[in-house]
Amino acid sequence: MKEQGKVILKSGPMLNSYPDSMGGNLGAIIKLLQTPEFEKVFQSFYILPSIFNTDLDRGFSVIDYELNDLYATLEDLKELKEMNIALKFDFILNHASVLSNQFQDILKNGECSKYKDFFINWNIFWDGYGEMTEDGYIQPQEERIKNMFFRKPGLPILDVRMPDGKEVPYWNTFYQEVKYNKISTQELMKSMDVQYGTADRLVQIVNEALSKGKKPVEIDFGRFEQYSKNVIELMESKREYLGQMDLNIKSPLVWEFYENTLKRLKEYGVEIVRLDAFAYAPKEPGEKNFLNEPGTWDLLDRVKTLADQYDLTLLPEIHSKYEEKIHEKLAEKGYMTYDFFLPGLIIDALEHNSNKYLIKWINDLQEKGIMVVNMLGCHDGIPLLDLNGLLPDEEIDDLIKTVVNRGGYVKDLHGKKNMYYQVNSTYYSALGEDDRKLLIARALQIFMPGKPQVWYLDLLAGKNDYDAVKRAGEGGHKEINRTNLTLEKVQDELKREVVHQQLALLKFRNVCPAFGFDAKLQVSKTAPHILKLRWENRGVSTTLEANLENCCFKISVRDKEVVTKIFIQD
Repeated sequence: MKEQGKVILKSGPMLNSYPDSMGGNLGAIIKLLQTPEFEKVFQSFYILPSIFNTDLDRGFSVIDYELNDLYATLEDLKELKEMNIALKFDFILNHASVLSNQFQDILKNGECSKYKDFFINWNIFWDGYGEMTEDGYIQPQEERIKNMFFRKPGLPILDVRMPDGKEVPYWNTFYQEVKYNKISTQELMKSMDVQYGTADRLVQIVNEALSKGKKPVEIDFGRFEQYSKNVIELMESKREYLGQMDLNIKSPLVWEFYENTLKRLKEYGVEIVRLDAFAYAPKEPGEKNFLNEPGTWDLLDRVKTLADQYDLTLLPEIHSKYEEKIHEKLAEKGYMTYDFFLPGLIIDALEHNSNKYLIKWINDLQEKGIMVVNMLGCHDGIPLLDLNGLLPDEEIDDLIKTVVNRGGYVKDLHGKKNMYYQVNSTYYSALGEDDRKLLIARALQIFMPGKPQVWYLDLLAGKNDYDAVKRAGEGGHKEINRTNLTLEKVQDELKREVVHQQLALLKFRNVCPAFGFDAKLQVSKTAPHILKLRWENRGVSTTLEANLENCCFKISVRDKEVVTKIFIQD
C-alpha cells in the first residue's frame, strides 16, 4: 500500500461512467453494483462531473458543485460509502461556467461586483504588453504571444457586456457561445417610441436574421435603418452566454473557492480528486500558457496543501508527449498520474505481436516510482499524442490508421495533422470488435502497475455509436464512446461471455492479495510475442502469461506452494 497523507490508497479496480450512463441516474447504477454479477468487482467509482450542477461539455463546465438533482442525491453517495466503494470526482481548476454565481454577479454588477477579479480580464492581464485595438481588446506584442498555446484559433476572448453597456474581454480558453434572443413587437414598442406596424416589421427583420445565424450588427434593416441603433442596443442588452471562463488564480477569492470546493468533495465522501485542466490555470505574459514553470508546480503544491487538510489524494490530469517527461515530474513531486500511454501500447503490442514497448513502460514505472491510474478506454478517446517519444513515429501512424480503419474518428489540435491528440472510438471497436483481443487487453491491464480504471462501455464490449455522433452534430465525435444504456440493455450485455469474463478478471484483480502498490512485480525474459508478469505480496503470487500473437493467456495463483490456474484463454 502507498500512504498519501493519512489515507492508504487501495489499488483495486475503479468503475468509470457518467451518473446517467446506465439506467439514467446514479441510483440505477448503485442497484446494478448490488447485483451478484458485480459483487466484489469494483473498489472505487469515478463519476464524471455531470454529477454536479453543470451546463456544457457533458459536465466539464461547472456552474457549482452542488449535486445534479436529475442524476444523484446525498443518499446515493451515502449508499456507495456503505458499500465500501471509494469515490473519485473531478475538480476543474482552470475555469467555471458563465452561469456560475460569480460570473453572473459580474454581469449584474459590473465593476462593483465582488467577483470582478475572480476571472481574467484580458485587458488588465495584458496591460503594458500590447496595443489596444479598435474592437476594444489588447493585441499582445508578438514576442509575448508567439510561444503561447491556445486550444482554438484566434485569441481566447469572450466579449462580455457590463451593466453600463461597456464591452469587456475575458479570457476564455475553451468553449464559448453568445446567444441573441428573438424580440417581440410589444417589447420593441415599450423600449422605443415606435408605432405597432413599424415595430412589427422590425421584429420580422430581426427574428428572420437571427434564425439565419446573423449577429445584430450584421442585420440589414433596409428602409428601417434609422431604428437600427436602438434595436441593436436592445438586442445586446438581452445577450446571453454559455462558456467556460478562466479563473484568476491570483485572486484570494479563487483560493477561497478552491478550498470550499475541496471541503465539499470531502463531505461527499470523495477520496481521489482528479484535477482537470490544471495546466492551463497559471498564466503569465510571454509564457507558453500550458504547464508554465514554475507556476504550474506552485499551483499544484498550494492545492495539495488544501487537499491534505481533508485527506484527499490528488490526481492531476494532463496529456503530454512521453518525451517531455511530464509524468516523471509529477511522480517526482509525489503525485499520482494517469497512464495515458497504456491504451495505445496494448493495441500496438497486439498488432505487432511484441512485448517490447510494454516492458519498456513497465521498467519506467518501476524504476522511477511512477504511481498511476491506468485504463483502456475513457470518456475522451484513445490518446495518441502522448506516445511520441515512446513509440517510433511510423508505429504511431500505423496505430492511427488501424483504429481509424476500424471506424474511429481522428481529433486534431487546430486541424494540425501532425499533432494528433486522440482517436475517438470504443476500445472494443479499436480492437476490431474481437472478443479475444478485448479479454487479453483486460488481462494485460490488470497485471500492469497501477490502479485499473474501467470505462463502462469497455466492460460491456460496446461498439462505436455512429448515430450518437450524428445526433450531436459538429464537434460531436466524442459521443461515439458515450452511449447511455438502459438497465435492460445492460442486463442483456451481461449475458455475453466477453462481459462475464471481464467481470471475473476484475473481481480477481480486486480480491487477490498478490496485487497492490506495495507489491513486487517481476517481468520474465521470454520470446518477443510472450509477456509474462508475476506479482507477489503477503506470501501470495500470481502470474500472467500472455501470447500477443494468438491472444491466448493463462493466469495462475501460488499460495503456500499450491498453484491454481484461475483463467485460461486457449
